Amino acid sequence: MRKLLFVLPVLFVAGIAGASDYRAALVADMDSGRVLIAENAKQTNYPASLTKIMTLYLAFDALEHGRLHLDDYLIVSNNAAAAAPVKLGLAAGSKIRVEDAIIALAVYSANDVARVLAENLKGGKEGTFASLMTRVAREIGLSQTNFENSSGLPDDDQLSTARDIALLSMAVYKHFPQYWKYFGIKTWTYNGKTYTNGNRLLETYPGCDGMKTGYTNKSKYSLVATAARGGHRLISVVLGAENKDVRSDVSTRMLNRGFEILNNGARGASSSYTHSEPAPVTSPIVQKYASDAPKIQFSVGGAGVQFGAFSSVDSANAMISRVQSKLGANAHLESTENGLYRVRVNGLSESVAQELKNRAMAAGIDCYVFH
Repeated sequence: MRKLLFVLPVLFVAGIAGASDYRAALVADMDSGRVLIAENAKQTNYPASLTKIMTLYLAFDALEHGRLHLDDYLIVSNNAAAAAPVKLGLAAGSKIRVEDAIIALAVYSANDVARVLAENLKGGKEGTFASLMTRVAREIGLSQTNFENSSGLPDDDQLSTARDIALLSMAVYKHFPQYWKYFGIKTWTYNGKTYTNGNRLLETYPGCDGMKTGYTNKSKYSLVATAARGGHRLISVVLGAENKDVRSDVSTRMLNRGFEILNNGARGASSSYTHSEPAPVTSPIVQKYASDAPKIQFSVGGAGVQFGAFSSVDSANAMISRVQSKLGANAHLESTENGLYRVRVNGLSESVAQELKNRAMAAGIDCYVFH
């Protein structure tokens, strides 16, 4: 795999904020890969929802190679619906359009939607998707990052660094520029509710066009922010800030100082370490995983499969579990006017519905296709 040199000279700048107010920070030129300011940039931290940058990277790769389409629909599993907040509150068995799922992650950082993407991209198993995330992280040069889930929900083994997160963010920018716009959406309305992007710099910092916030109790407050001015584009990463004000303030000051360095021609102090820039989009970064990256479970359509109608919720849920276990399909429960509970998989094309029915019958599960 061809990789470009990513030389990172480092300039430490005191006085950005109190040293105890945040754990690590970095600002770099996104075009050249030159790091202008770095503080504890190789120290491991919990990435929290910055994890979703990798989830979106893999979703963009799937879009790029035709394994996913913006107008496809993803089915919400019981596991995804049960994700801890922050989330959209999607019901098990419901569907969400791929583009809405992308925006839900970029703007609102919805944990349930992160699981939906992970499960639909990797055969219904978030853990398998997380393993792919780590493998791809190594491919694009992230040397100190390990993923255990797609959302960034707390896990002591889910770790990264400011340096790795900057490199990942640059990989998104360089490999999938056509999707960069999603990180700059300020507000988004879905199902009648409006969500606001947590990246304050989109409103307060001239030239800011992305990218992602993060928070858990252990990680504290983190922010990746990008901005373009005067022909330059910078990225700042702040990890472990004490609160939202600190992460925004540190990002603002670091970006300001970064643009000053570039505009004044200042040079960072020489550093002893170099890294690889993310491989170009023409290089087979994730393509080699295409053969083991399952398609989305179902595309939207006017057909469906019903697996029975039951007089009790418990019996219906037992069938839902059986369908999931035997067929890997996410069925859901629908109540009827006569008090019965139907178990159905909706939104299928005719061919997919027939295929699902055939597999179910072969597994000893009675069902029929409806329209």
